[in-house]
Amino acid sequence: MQKPFQRLIIVSLLMGTLILGACDSPKRPSGEQSTSAPPPSSTATTATNSDRFPGLPRLNGKATVLMTVNGNKQITIELDGNNAPISAGNFVDLVDRKFYDGLTFHRVVSNFVVQGGDPRGDGTGGYIPKGGSAERRIPLEIKPNGSVPIVYSQTINDVPQLQHKRGAIAMARSQSPDSASSQFYLTLADVPYLDGSYAVFGKITQGVEVIDTIRQGGKITSAKVTQGIENLKK
Repeated sequence: MQKPFQRLIIVSLLMGTLILGACDSPKRPSGEQSTSAPPPSSTATTATNSDRFPGLPRLNGKATVLMTVNGNKQITIELDGNNAPISAGNFVDLVDRKFYDGLTFHRVVSNFVVQGGDPRGDGTGGYIPKGGSAERRIPLEIKPNGSVPIVYSQTINDVPQLQHKRGAIAMARSQSPDSASSQFYLTLADVPYLDGSYAVFGKITQGVEVIDTIRQGGKITSAKVTQGIENLKK
């Protein structure tokens, strides 16, 4: 009897947190609207690899990012390109470009998530490549647990390989599955209701207690790749 109530709370929080600015107004994430997504065997939305998304960075393997927040507090994040090559590759590429340096955490929800990575600082922006006019968008990317292919561009009902445990890092997006750009969030607690709806691509391995101190408006002082940059394929 508690699960429907807990789910309602999560949906309400999502309406005000895990949204990514797009051309239209922010909407409720589609992952929390649908509970009857096609199974991972659907050939229209399942790929054995990420090759059907050319031009996007990929991480072939793992990488480590050291993120410094609020001056000198450090968080070590391990990115998993084995299970989320495009999501992890996008993040590592933006870190390597120093895109996140100086940006703020524009949304903080206690015992839920801290969200950052928006160049506008208000939850409506994303990464626009130099010389371009449109944001880089990456697909929703979730690998079900087990030896099955990664599922792209749709939510799943199966248990994912990478789950929303405390300290997970995942991509924020709008209602459209393929609307993620540069905004990400870090989970302050286990949030299983997000599993299968948002793309987790790594986890904090050191300094997880630091995220409890982040407040709205807190800054990413710097972020740098300390290991695995050779695994990034642009």
